[in-house]
Amino acid sequence: MSIANLPTAYLTIAEVAAALRLSKMTVYRMVRAGTLAADRFGKSYRVPESAVEEYIRASGNVATEDPQSARG
Repeated sequence: MSIANLPTAYLTIAEVAAALRLSKMTVYRMVRAGTLAADRFGKSYRVPESAVEEYIRASGNVATEDPQSARG
């Protein structure tokens, strides 16, 4: 495995929770369920920024949707 394949930045569970406006426990549950990719470093988890961005894209974030299409 080369260094070029490693993600450039990792976020803590607390940082992810703040960014997604969720509780830390919810983020831990997402990691354990496999909904959000994370790596374990010692006793703590770190989440690649790219995994958070992918989760936001996959979740269909309301902020990125067209308001007209949401009214149906």
